[in-house]
Amino acid sequence: MPKKTKKKIKEEKGKPKVLTIAGKRKTAIAKATIREGTGIVRLNKKLIENYPFLRRLSLLEPLRIAQDILKDKLQTLDIDINAKGGGAEAQTEAARLSIARALVNYTGSAELKNAFLAYDRYLLIADVRRKEMCKPGDSKARAKRQKSYR
Repeated sequence: MPKKTKKKIKEEKGKPKVLTIAGKRKTAIAKATIREGTGIVRLNKKLIENYPFLRRLSLLEPLRIAQDILKDKLQTLDIDINAKGGGAEAQTEAARLSIARALVNYTGSAELKNAFLAYDRYLLIADVRRKEMCKPGDSKARAKRQKSYR
């Protein structure tokens, strides 16, 4: 039975709602926190604009899809992502997943959820593929050593 994603919703009197939700890819885990603010997006305490171009495009995908549906509401949300483990690409994929999940849970919009699923299924559903282990006595997962009888 798959584990459910942990989400924390904190709502106190006079304070804005804060939502934390996690996303995984390979061994990377990213936790996105959404709160009301000025539209700033940070990954590991660095502004998203400071990341390489292709990584930035991947991280901004869920925000661009949500921009069409949420319009001005997206400009009033701050998103802080904390990613650890895995490599740079796995952290990016995990962060992308956590951003999309957090936006859907924060807004409660079925239209946004359907837009994410129509664009890319892996924006809301974790990719569970892993590297296949090497077999005993061999250096690769699938290819076997060839034997020649000459």
